[in-house]
Amino acid sequence: MALSIGIVGLPNVGKSTLFNALTKKSVLAANYPFATIDPSVGVVSVPDERVDKLAAFSNSAKKVPAAVEFVDIAGLVKGASEGEGLGNTFLSHIREVDAIAHVVRIFDNTNILHVDGEVNPLRDIETINLELILADIETVGKRLDSLGRDVKQGKKEALIEHAAVKKANDALQASAMARTAAYTDEELFAIKGLHLLTMKPMLYVLNREAGGHNIDEAADGRWDRLQEFIESSKASYVTVDANVESELRELHADDKQSFRQEYGVFDDGVSGLISAGYKLLGLMSFFTTGADETRAWTVPVGATAPEAGAAIHTDFFNKFIRAEVIFWNTLIEAGSYAKARELGALKTEGKEYIVKDGDVVEFLHG
Repeated sequence: MALSIGIVGLPNVGKSTLFNALTKKSVLAANYPFATIDPSVGVVSVPDERVDKLAAFSNSAKKVPAAVEFVDIAGLVKGASEGEGLGNTFLSHIREVDAIAHVVRIFDNTNILHVDGEVNPLRDIETINLELILADIETVGKRLDSLGRDVKQGKKEALIEHAAVKKANDALQASAMARTAAYTDEELFAIKGLHLLTMKPMLYVLNREAGGHNIDEAADGRWDRLQEFIESSKASYVTVDANVESELRELHADDKQSFRQEYGVFDDGVSGLISAGYKLLGLMSFFTTGADETRAWTVPVGATAPEAGAAIHTDFFNKFIRAEVIFWNTLIEAGSYAKARELGALKTEGKEYIVKDGDVVEFLHG
């Protein structure tokens, strides 16, 4: 599944540095706004120890992890929805991605310019979110106007879409994201084609600086206000040190831990971000494993067995007969497929089976 996450934020918050760390692919990371004009794209592996353990179990010649696409989008500024700072171009890039990783700077450093002169994470978040809201207000306004005739004629599809767009507009006019409104399944399907920016799931990426003046240690209220916002909006977030993670990308695995200890950055922020982004997209992994290859296959949470099979080949959907399923660690604990079958741990499932994250599946088709 080619799903992508757009990395957005104000200029100079660490977006391109983070992108470099994520993808090991250098893009221009400079200390001034608009260093990145055209979005750079990188496909990154989703960290998953299950792939390694299954590959060792099967003595696989090759292992293929799941992957997710990250897009480095140039910095937004206040007024972007009205074209400020190349805003319309940047907003169009955001419209093309499936989810948003919103990078927020949480450190003070006078050597790194801030577009507003000082670091205030909550204000920075509100600046970006407001631009997304204003852009969507324009989009839904135009759509409501264009739906007018079909609504008057009582066309069912138009009525459903109008109800959905009206709900989105009400949320946006209240300075809330369109995704916060309550939609029926039909309405969600109807509004999908508008590609509203504020319908996209969002993950806040809080960027710290090792050895720097981080606001979670400043006791000046900025961190408390940020935490209150995150909790009240039930937002997802991860914390990273983009600069350290970017430095680590060039090091051998054996040297990374000592480097982390030197800088006091013990958690792998990039791996946490990738995994959180995968979850944000509503994705999960099932596995196939054997002597030739162990592979993680990406499917939406809630996929049926035939839908999961389609990730491998369309015949597994169109000509699906059944699937043999076992949870990954149950297979390893059994020691072999034969033993798992003997223990009754290998289950035969039909078309209605909902594949679980971590299932190992073999498909049979006609």
